[in-house]
Amino acid sequence: MKPRVSIIMGSTSDLEIMEQAAKLLAEMEIPYEINALSAHRVPEMVADFARGAHTRGIEVIIAGAGGAAHLPGVIAAFTPLPVIGVPIKSSNSIDGWDSVLSILQMPAGIPVATVALDGARNAGILAAQIISTGDGAIREKVIRFKKELAAKIDGANRELANIEMPFKVN
Repeated sequence: MKPRVSIIMGSTSDLEIMEQAAKLLAEMEIPYEINALSAHRVPEMVADFARGAHTRGIEVIIAGAGGAAHLPGVIAAFTPLPVIGVPIKSSNSIDGWDSVLSILQMPAGIPVATVALDGARNAGILAAQIISTGDGAIREKVIRFKKELAAKIDGANRELANIEMPFKVN
């Protein structure tokens, strides 16, 4: 089995967050790889990885980073693949805003799809949706996933209907 998605993080300290993307991909039965690469500590390795990812069958890259968070943008500069950036609130972060803005504010020509701070699960969902544009089996799994989300809300509303509160009319 070859990976279709590559999950990259700036350091293994980001693993707790990035595991959320891995778990979602596993739920969708999408093969993935997961590695640590640092745009600042090993820039040559990052460039080599990004240049060659598509030749190995990778279809989407999810890149998470905290602090200055250059990793997703550097990867995007070297690859033709879609890159999904996950800003991570790290120990040296300015409440996460530095990471969000570093990933979000990419220059024209080097797009990085950006999810919420610590939003790796959404990155996994987006990767599945991107892959689903050319894979009907994955598309059906995404459709089923969305229906399950809707069912949870329906269930929550049924529970709320049974709760009595003063002046509640539904």
